[in-house]
Amino acid sequence: MSSEFPHAIGKVATRELAAHGYTTFDSLTEVSAKELLKIHGVGPKAIRILGEELAAQGKAYAAD
Repeated sequence: MSSEFPHAIGKVATRELAAHGYTTFDSLTEVSAKELLKIHGVGPKAIRILGEELAAQGKAYAAD
């Protein structure tokens, strides 16, 4: 499975996000950080790194 997420979030987080259908930054704009944290293997560090990248692209997670 390919993903455009940085390696810094970790292999488990990348794999679990992909398993739930999140492989692009655009896909993350459709879900809240709170919901992503419920996915096994996706922790605060991954959420922070992905959030920073989203912000750099002028995007953000969906509202809670």
